[in-house]
Amino acid sequence: MAEQKVMNRWLVVVGGILIQLCLGAIYAWSAFTNKLQAEPFSFTRPQTQFIFSVGLVTFAIVMAFIAGPWQKKAGTRIVAFTGGIVLGLGYIIGGLSGTNYMGMLFGIGVLGGAGIGLAYVCPIASLVKWFPDKKGMITGLAVAGFGFGALIWVKLTGGFKFGPVDLTPGWAGLFGAGWTVNNIFILYGVLFAIFVGLGSLVMINPPDGWKPAGWIPPTTGAGAAGGLDMKVNQIVRTPQFWILFSTFTVGAMAGLMVIGIIRDFGLDTLEKGGVEAAKAATICGTAMGLFYALLNGLGRIVWGTVSDKLGRKNSIVLMSTLQGIMMICFYFIGGNEWGLYIGAAIIGFNFGGNFALFPAATADLFGSKNVGVNYPYVFLAYAVGGIAGPMLGGFMGAKQAWMWAFIPAGIACIVVAALATRLKPLNANA
Repeated sequence: MAEQKVMNRWLVVVGGILIQLCLGAIYAWSAFTNKLQAEPFSFTRPQTQFIFSVGLVTFAIVMAFIAGPWQKKAGTRIVAFTGGIVLGLGYIIGGLSGTNYMGMLFGIGVLGGAGIGLAYVCPIASLVKWFPDKKGMITGLAVAGFGFGALIWVKLTGGFKFGPVDLTPGWAGLFGAGWTVNNIFILYGVLFAIFVGLGSLVMINPPDGWKPAGWIPPTTGAGAAGGLDMKVNQIVRTPQFWILFSTFTVGAMAGLMVIGIIRDFGLDTLEKGGVEAAKAATICGTAMGLFYALLNGLGRIVWGTVSDKLGRKNSIVLMSTLQGIMMICFYFIGGNEWGLYIGAAIIGFNFGGNFALFPAATADLFGSKNVGVNYPYVFLAYAVGGIAGPMLGGFMGAKQAWMWAFIPAGIACIVVAALATRLKPLNANA
């Protein structure tokens, strides 16, 4: 029976990754922004970023105020399943909206974001209970699908070409095959509903009091929660919550800003450097579709695993510091092909780490029992970052003032890294 329990917990990992692969479609938004700014849509750059921001904000709000409490009562399976249906319906409505901006804003931004918000917390809530011995690593592994999903959904639109390497020779993606933005949204909606529904079938929690065979809960270090099982109304009164919230806000702002503008920034700076438009477009697609997306997924696994050894506080401080330095450097090196690749890779790697470190830190500081309810409130920081980052990038990009997007974001990352040094367990002596 004990062996069967171990087998079951890895099956939950598989289901969680499948769900997250679909939810990561929100990070594929840059694949559509140029098309939406051209005929027949003619949306402005800030308008395209606003759809992205609304999706991010709705994602976080629904996760905090609906998904968290609901999964606590009804279980993770039904909430994840509902999320897949809502997400799929949102993309289908966006596709059926034609060139109508409000229809696309509602479908992709509001319903799409809501569907992601419902489903996202479910694998995290289940897996920290199944893997109390590997919280950082398993959370990173589960949410890695979110980062890798962006790579899949971006490359489906333009072909799986990575610089000089073409994995689909003769096939230029759905766009190259004549599919329109609307057609692709409808296809994605159907696929999301099916795959999230399948993943939800194994979203279950272990029995109360279950522990992995031979595992003894630690009393100190990254995995210790001090026996606490705090609730939302308790955690929001602690400085630890607000340190996590502030640090996550800035980390989300930086990473989401780059996701929203990397294509436009790259095109502008590369073409000014003498790179022809077609080559610049290929470079930008590779920077986002390969380097950012792939390292975003890997960063979740690596930072989560590292934090199990190094400690959550130390990992958050290190990650935020590195991100700040890279954001500042990216402005200066982004006009070079390999500068764009390296910058996208490091920023994506660090950005991905947020989604492994902060849920694990929430479980460590406030207990694993209520992490499915508590973490969505920490994750509201993502909504704040989701407004600030893409809108900052969109407005500064429209004015060709890229410096005023990247450098302030980099400085903010370094500031919150210093703030995160103040994190300490609630049961520690003052």
